[in-house]
Amino acid sequence: MASAPTSQYQKSSSSDSESESEIESDSSEDSESTKSLSSFDQSEEDCLSSESRIEDPAPEQLQHEFEINDEKVLEIETTDISSCDLQRSGLTECENVLKELSLLIWDTTSNSVFISLLKDFVESEFFLIDGDSLLITCALNVNLKKGQTLHFFYIVEQFLHDFIQKEAKFLIVFFKDAENLYFNFPELLALRSALIQHLEYNTDVTIHTEFSNCLSSEWELFLKECSPYFLIVSETGLTARQTHFLNIFIIHALQKKINIVLSSRLETDTLRTYGYHASSCYSHIKFFKMHEKQLQHALHAYIIDYFQKSQETGVVLYSHLKLSLEDMQKERKYRYKKLSELYMLQVFDDPDVAFFSKKREFDELTHWHSSRPLSDDFERTKCNSDAKCKDAKERRNIQKLHHFYHVIGKSMIGSKRSVSIVRDRALPPPANSSVSKKSKFQKKKAEKFIEENQKRQLAKLEKKEEERWKNLSLAIERGIKENPNFGIKRLEDFLQICPVKSVKFTAEMAGLGAIFKLWMEHCKKPDAESKDISIVIQMMKRIHIIHEKYSELLQNVHRQKIAKYLKYIGFNNLADSLCPQESGTEKDISEYSVHMGAARFQLTHMGPYLFREERSDPDPRVLHFIPDTWQRELLDVVDNNESAVIVAPTSSGKTHASYYCMEKILRESNEGVVVYVSPTKALVNQVVGTVHNLFTKTLPKGLVVCGVFTRDYRHDTMNCQILVTVPQCLEILLLSPHYQKWVKRIRYVIFDEVHCLGGEIGAEVWEHLLVMIRCPFLALSATISNPKHLTEWLVLVKKYWQQVESKMENSGASQNAVECSKKQQCKRTENPSYRVRLVWYKERYNDLEKYVCSLKDKNFVIEHYHPCAALTVNHIQKYGFPVDLGFSPRESILLYDAMVHIWPEWSRRQELDPEEFNCFKNKVVIRRTDAKKYEEELKREMICWIQLDPDKVNELLKYLKPQTFDSAESEKRIMFPYFVEKLKGMERLPAIFFSFINSDSGARIQRLILWESEIKEIKENLKKYNEVSPDCTYIDHTVVDNQTLKKILHRLKGTRQCYKLYAPLQRGIGYHHASMEYKQRQVVEMLFRLGHVKVVTATSSLALGINMPCKSVVFMEDSVYLDALHFRQMSGRAGRHGEDLIGNVFFYDVPLPKIERLLRSNVPKLKGQFPISLTLVLRLMLLAAKADDKEDAKAKVLSLLQYSLMSFKQPKIKCMLKFYFIYSLQFLVTEGYLDQECVPMGYSGLVSHLHYHEPANFVLVRFLEKGLFHKLCTPVIIDGQKRFSEDTMETLVVVLANLFGRRYFPPCVKKLKKKNPQSVAILDNLPKDFAIVVKEYNDRIQNNFGSFLLTISKLADMRKEYQLPLSEIDFSVEKCEDSELVSHLMPGVESRTAISPFACLSNITDQDLFDTDVLNDAVLRTVNVYRENIPFLKLNKYDMRGKKCSLNAYALNFYKHGSLLKLTSENRLNMGDAFNLIRDFVLTIQSIRISLSELCDDKDDNVVLAFKQLSDAFNAKLKKKGRQ
Repeated sequence: MASAPTSQYQKSSSSDSESESEIESDSSEDSESTKSLSSFDQSEEDCLSSESRIEDPAPEQLQHEFEINDEKVLEIETTDISSCDLQRSGLTECENVLKELSLLIWDTTSNSVFISLLKDFVESEFFLIDGDSLLITCALNVNLKKGQTLHFFYIVEQFLHDFIQKEAKFLIVFFKDAENLYFNFPELLALRSALIQHLEYNTDVTIHTEFSNCLSSEWELFLKECSPYFLIVSETGLTARQTHFLNIFIIHALQKKINIVLSSRLETDTLRTYGYHASSCYSHIKFFKMHEKQLQHALHAYIIDYFQKSQETGVVLYSHLKLSLEDMQKERKYRYKKLSELYMLQVFDDPDVAFFSKKREFDELTHWHSSRPLSDDFERTKCNSDAKCKDAKERRNIQKLHHFYHVIGKSMIGSKRSVSIVRDRALPPPANSSVSKKSKFQKKKAEKFIEENQKRQLAKLEKKEEERWKNLSLAIERGIKENPNFGIKRLEDFLQICPVKSVKFTAEMAGLGAIFKLWMEHCKKPDAESKDISIVIQMMKRIHIIHEKYSELLQNVHRQKIAKYLKYIGFNNLADSLCPQESGTEKDISEYSVHMGAARFQLTHMGPYLFREERSDPDPRVLHFIPDTWQRELLDVVDNNESAVIVAPTSSGKTHASYYCMEKILRESNEGVVVYVSPTKALVNQVVGTVHNLFTKTLPKGLVVCGVFTRDYRHDTMNCQILVTVPQCLEILLLSPHYQKWVKRIRYVIFDEVHCLGGEIGAEVWEHLLVMIRCPFLALSATISNPKHLTEWLVLVKKYWQQVESKMENSGASQNAVECSKKQQCKRTENPSYRVRLVWYKERYNDLEKYVCSLKDKNFVIEHYHPCAALTVNHIQKYGFPVDLGFSPRESILLYDAMVHIWPEWSRRQELDPEEFNCFKNKVVIRRTDAKKYEEELKREMICWIQLDPDKVNELLKYLKPQTFDSAESEKRIMFPYFVEKLKGMERLPAIFFSFINSDSGARIQRLILWESEIKEIKENLKKYNEVSPDCTYIDHTVVDNQTLKKILHRLKGTRQCYKLYAPLQRGIGYHHASMEYKQRQVVEMLFRLGHVKVVTATSSLALGINMPCKSVVFMEDSVYLDALHFRQMSGRAGRHGEDLIGNVFFYDVPLPKIERLLRSNVPKLKGQFPISLTLVLRLMLLAAKADDKEDAKAKVLSLLQYSLMSFKQPKIKCMLKFYFIYSLQFLVTEGYLDQECVPMGYSGLVSHLHYHEPANFVLVRFLEKGLFHKLCTPVIIDGQKRFSEDTMETLVVVLANLFGRRYFPPCVKKLKKKNPQSVAILDNLPKDFAIVVKEYNDRIQNNFGSFLLTISKLADMRKEYQLPLSEIDFSVEKCEDSELVSHLMPGVESRTAISPFACLSNITDQDLFDTDVLNDAVLRTVNVYRENIPFLKLNKYDMRGKKCSLNAYALNFYKHGSLLKLTSENRLNMGDAFNLIRDFVLTIQSIRISLSELCDDKDDNVVLAFKQLSDAFNAKLKKKGRQ
């Protein structure tokens, strides 16, 4: 896509990216794993040869500011320190250690991953920038001319300003000792001093220059206090010594668990900054501990001291630059002539861009030069059997599939909620509606007779239930006495099924009395010093229920009993408020007291049981629960055919509106369609299962209730009423001219997890859908921080469609719409509303409590983590308390106690005491809202403390932090199974263990857990050593019967490596990651929901809405992919509504600073992506040219062009996007994809089919047109059949990999040693003739979009362009207009009208806009266009310092040996990445093969046969590995 950065192919396999073949699937999520475990201990054989670290400079690169002569540097180094000097100084050992360190750092950086750096932490994230790395990177920028210091400052400020614009927090550090390393480069030393002073005095950036080096004690203390998340640093210096200095800095940071980002390979686009990220691991800690003294010695004696000896040469520093930039502006000011009106601007007057022709149309279904049928993306998707098929075998497969969907649905919602839909029967109105009010006054005699009859039946039922209770009461009371848990469970089972309120009240009072007797007996025991508080908790729980639910049945005798019980346990104030007691002498009952105030007891021990503000009046529209007020608003939205943005926490019940919407449309007619859009295939399967289990409806033959459409398969897509799909597939249908009739049937679209609108890859598709749909929608999410902004944008979009609809009705242009409305006249359907509501519910149903786990002497220390421990005074002052940083009632008490401890003389101590707080005082039942008021009051008081004495708050926050103990990673992994056993003993299972290591390691963890469980049992049963006890399991045998279990496990048959999963599942252990087959994931999900599996390790494949409720969530390790968004999504699995009273989150191996960032960070704001690409414009033209309803198609096209989220409230950006559209049309016309009337022609269909791969799709067509594939694919005849040699196939793979498999190594990797002579790590360049065609394509792109950049330069804010980005020092003073210095520096002003004034200083002109290597540094920064928005295919990629980045040859290597395992070692991929990348590459080849076979008249065409042979070969290898 045009919005993707230059390295889009590489990023598509990292973190949150998505692949071509199933961009909607979870395939990318397993990529969130870090490098494979095996790579932590790479041998030196994998490392780079010493000579291979020297990179070739980029061809034709501009001469940078400071020429560094490598020969001179080597000469200086060898003359400064001779081997004799080293021996005399005893530094030979240091030299060896530094060499070892260099190899370790290279191994670390060569395994770095290209990712989005800032993620979603926003204001809470914090990182460091090494000032010297910043200096080197910017000074050696290939676009900087020697001596242009002002341009250098501009490059530095633009670098920093880009981070600040993206709301990043950072500081810069310049070490004092690093100054000595510039002794041989005085001009750089001067520039360094000038840069430090400029940043300190002219910007707000925090600069630290007080630290001598990274090993100083002051620096250690600083890191401990600020805890940066990562460090941006250069991996190479100007000299070997500076490189050693940087290496020591890097290893010191890594051993402090500070991750590394390479400064030379940073890229940026509209929303994000990307870079190569290397994670800290235990090998770094181990190396530093082993060599700390040598590194300290080397740093001072070997690196620094030798540079302090020759200070005779005077270096003039630019000390006058302290404030000189503003003083210099009069002499360095320059102006340009205004941009003249271009021809394009003169003719472009129509704001609606009406470029749609009604002449000759292009038929998308047939090829342009023949009548051969041409399939579209919908038809190419594998079609499973649907309801229209006639084959008996296929229909049996349908039955099996539907049965399995019912099994899935049953595991999620049970079997008691199925709704039978009767057409044209309306849903019942709400109880308070006008319909129900009228019915009250229209009762007939028959109705009164029915009421009297019902009363008699109720009386009989009451008598029957009284008898039943009489028979059970003694047994239950005896059970409570003998086994409290069992007895109370029997009591609650009776209460659940008893329908008579009076009998339930009697049972509650009897149960309360039995529990009180149990407490008295417990207190009389001689060993009752440590009392079992759980008995009192149960007693208070019963009192709460009686007081709230049966208050009208309470008599004085009952109140006296309850008052007595309260008095005995020490709650005298509650006893008096309930039933005042007469004063008099009383016996001593202190032995029964809990010695705690009533309010404190309820908050500390009864938080999960506190009553919420829930409505008691049922809503007839919902039968199985009583909806809250906000949920009723959602039902009203659907009833009124309105749209809504719904933001509510995970498990709060927001999806009920979705299924209510489905039920409404099913009841209305057989034609209406609801489309449910889900971000992943896993969620698709889950929703389909729920729908199958919820709804049954009798439909005409050939129609079904539910259908599916994903990139992998589809069934019943066009003949269903509820379509469950993914965004990319719905976009295919909306943009296809031949399915517009079906599109008109859509009545509602439901967008689940709509925050994916802000994702890295594919986010623009969500935006396209929200803009193009005409019907109402529901947009659901739990993690949006700016829903008001999103809603405002969607309101504007709906107003546009309202205007379109009004125009169509007035003009009568859309005959299809009129005919459709006539057909619907007899049906009870309502017109859609254009209103968009925001429903924002912020309260989570269950509290989440966090715990930090650490190892001490092989014992687990589990400390509670108070939410306030994550805060800092500075954060509270700037941002306040995070919106979703809530306390459980117990945590509010802990905070109050801590405040009293820190400040005993606190003035509000008595007022905020729980027993005196006005919302708690003398309350028998404290409600959850009361606890929230207390929480808010404590938060306000903390803010007051900050104003009075910030030191007190610092002390308070420090007091709340838990104590943790560090240990080796290897020890933590060994002890992990014992941790699972500990959770089992704590009754915290079932649990999901989230990990970011690769999928193979996940399977190994399962085996570790299983083995530990077996070993424990074997030790207890030494005599039975030959068999493992059946008790050695996490399975609950009572929840799933054997027959159901066999049916579910049968799904594993024939799946890839099913044996690895089958054995752990038999013991209640599973794993879940994106590289698993979907059947395997389904089995794990179902067995976990049913309670059969209690332990699951998972990647973020379970983060997005998968219904897997659990008691606990465990984060097993730190990772760059564990960000604020993933944390909220993953932790949301714990404590699901209706499943658990409270959720538990455990941090097993996550550093405290990272935990703090996760808790205090806000969820991301949704911002618009660059919405248009070249291929999208072509697809829009296909729609406009071929759609039956031209006006409707035109409206869809204009909606995309005019109402992007990026241009919302940004008129200049909106204008820029229109120009982008015009120049895209111009390119498509000149290249033969559109004729002069914008009607598609030529290879438009092929390019559109490969729209995921822009710009490679256009280059592929160029190769076809030039006949290069025919020239390459020369066959040989073997057994009468055409076959192609291995050399031909390998060359073809090289060509395709250069187009569709572009994954880059880090810049430090140029050559890798081969373990196998046949293996290939670095991809070869394109063959010469192919490369020439790519250059021709790039030249055309550069000429076309270079003109686009010249045109939009008029939209720039020239006032800002004349200012430095960060310091905002202005160089546009009128007095500088006639400056001789400016005239000398700026010859030929007329050729510098569309580039940055500061870039002009380095002789960059308008013509350089046609060079994409210069674009980002030269373009006017306020036009909001980046190099990544230009569809340019860059064959050779270079970093900011001119080092070439090599392409990974994973596709060619796999074709050679067919081993995924070898890709992990030879191509440095983890197993999950390797599988996904190869699978995507194979699916791309298949797509090209199908397109070519349809386009070509000759079935025996050499190119078609070559692609078929290549596709078959890859499939065979992949299937072979899949079976292993």
